[in-house]
Amino acid sequence: MANIYGSGHLRSREGLFTRPGANSDEIQLQIDPMHGDLDEEITGLHKKIKQLKNVAQEIESESKFQNDFITQLQMTVIKAQAGVKNNMRRLNKSIIQQGSNHVFHVILFALLCFFVVYFWSKISRR
Repeated sequence: MANIYGSGHLRSREGLFTRPGANSDEIQLQIDPMHGDLDEEITGLHKKIKQLKNVAQEIESESKFQNDFITQLQMTVIKAQAGVKNNMRRLNKSIIQQGSNHVFHVILFALLCFFVVYFWSKISRR
């Protein structure tokens, strides 16, 4: 908000004075020495902007690193899934082969038991 201080000067809260110039389009600007620390404020803001830029660059590099890591992890998982799928296929084949062998052994054992019981019953009747 501007206050008028005699002789047509306008003063703002930040310590800046404006004065109408000879031409109505000209404005003269003068900085109040009491509030002359604007250069220090600008320098401080400049330093903070540099810090924010550095933080943004660190975030960018970290996100690139993590994206690469995730891509590598996805490839590892895909390879592991393919390996598990192949092993499951081999295991199923071996179970089917051994399962048929087991069935064959059970049938042979049952026939053997049947013949043993049959011959024993024949021998025991005599």
